[in-house]
Amino acid sequence: MGFRLLDHTADVAFEVTADSIDELFEDSAKAFYDSFIFLERLSVDLERELELRDTEIDFLLYKWLNELLFLLDTEFFAGKEIDVKIEKCDGEYNLRSFILGGKISPELVKTEPKAITMHNFRVERTEKGWRAFVVVDI
Repeated sequence: MGFRLLDHTADVAFEVTADSIDELFEDSAKAFYDSFIFLERLSVDLERELELRDTEIDFLLYKWLNELLFLLDTEFFAGKEIDVKIEKCDGEYNLRSFILGGKISPELVKTEPKAITMHNFRVERTEKGWRAFVVVDI
């Protein structure tokens, strides 16, 4: 389904709608990266794999986005192609992701994110699939 960036006073906000939970996480990552990086100029020559777990799907998305922010801050890595698989087992959501991307340089940065916030953060099931709302402090 996709995502849309929203006007927000001092932060960056985005809403993601998706048919599946895997797609919701993939599109949330794309919205995150698109908010801060000129992706059309990013070379794809690196890959990262991430695995995360949580008992709550909203906290799993929060952790996921924080991991992406951590990679951006510490390794200067941004993703362009994202594949996410989430399974529920024994009351826990298990996320496994594969990200193709590359190193960012200063000219690729639109603005710098500081933190994923819990302000109005939500993940919900809808009649058509899933929806998430995220605010990132800049």
